[in-house]
Amino acid sequence: MSRTRVLAHPRVRAAVVAALLAPLAACSSSAPSDTSVAKVTPSPDDRPVTVTVTPAGAKAPAGEPVRVTATSGRLTSVTVTDARGHRLAGEVAADSRSWVSGRKAVPGTAYTVAVATLTAGGTAGSTKAGFTTAPADKVNKVDWRPGAGATVGIAQPISLVFDHPVKNRAEVEKQLRITTSNDTEGSWGWMRDWSGRDRVDWRPRTYWKPGTEITLKAELNGTDSGADGGWFVRDYTTAFTIGAGQIVEVDLDRHRLSLVRDGKTVRRIPVSGGTPGGDKRSWRGTAVLMSKEGTINMNSETVGLRDAYNKMVDHSMRLTWSGMYAHAAPWNAKYLGRSNQSSGCIGMSDADAAWFYAQVRPGDPFEITGKDTKGVVEPGNGFGAWNLSWAEWQERSALR
Repeated sequence: MSRTRVLAHPRVRAAVVAALLAPLAACSSSAPSDTSVAKVTPSPDDRPVTVTVTPAGAKAPAGEPVRVTATSGRLTSVTVTDARGHRLAGEVAADSRSWVSGRKAVPGTAYTVAVATLTAGGTAGSTKAGFTTAPADKVNKVDWRPGAGATVGIAQPISLVFDHPVKNRAEVEKQLRITTSNDTEGSWGWMRDWSGRDRVDWRPRTYWKPGTEITLKAELNGTDSGADGGWFVRDYTTAFTIGAGQIVEVDLDRHRLSLVRDGKTVRRIPVSGGTPGGDKRSWRGTAVLMSKEGTINMNSETVGLRDAYNKMVDHSMRLTWSGMYAHAAPWNAKYLGRSNQSSGCIGMSDADAAWFYAQVRPGDPFEITGKDTKGVVEPGNGFGAWNLSWAEWQERSALR
């Protein structure tokens, strides 16, 4: 590890013992130039304070905290700023001999380190040093749900999907901080998203309590994703609120859907689910309403069902990435409440679909039961984390 050593003397200005670094980039503030140490014989209590700053140099490694240490004296303050004037906060140790930043040095950034010292004899001194971190050769980005300010249902997870692979999962997970208004218990779990990308979700042990306020702070700036992943070069944050306590119960054997709010059934709706005995069957288990998409074109070729359908569909509510929706299905009117004859979706009349569409919100759980289905919704196929037990979900954390 390269180091920068600086001397602080009570009778002279602070001096840099080793070369600090090459000139910084033109867009960044330059590190202070070297000076020579004056030849003054100090008293035993006033011998020079030696200050060491790491990292150091013109292409210093990113992803590590900034460390400042002192010998023959004490640190009274340390200030680390980048070229834009943003401070890297940290703490001086109890013995005043060292200081460590709370966050890591980020790629492609010039830092100036201002240090104030005190000799054993009580004389103050100060000095400055600087270093520049090497730029990121690859940048990883994040897509997250839900969006800031959203009001969502009681089953909504916090979900982060990454542009590039995340091999350093434990390091990334350590930077993800969840706070709730009622100390909700929960855990992160890693999976492969339906898109094939790495993803991590946070879900509570049980459904959220209505009215809970949640904040995510993903302090990822300066974190290395690992091989083929690149660096994170920014932080992310979102805050949202849990709405009404709604559960949608879908009984495919009885061909009906029930909207239950705060433990009371608000309305039962006749439906038709996926056709038994083949690829058109519906999923079972808990699916979470991902989005309300209104009127959309549904084409069976996009979900591997060849030319089964290609039509505009009203009141469309997405339940999985693989293409299961709840929606209006007037063409199936004779089967509603009687038989499962859809291509996998949960269909209902126009009137019922319009009413139901207005009642639900993203994050509401659909608890689907039925004998003839094609299996349980997987965690990465929409928000299927609720189909794992709490113990199974916790095992997906990189910190266990």
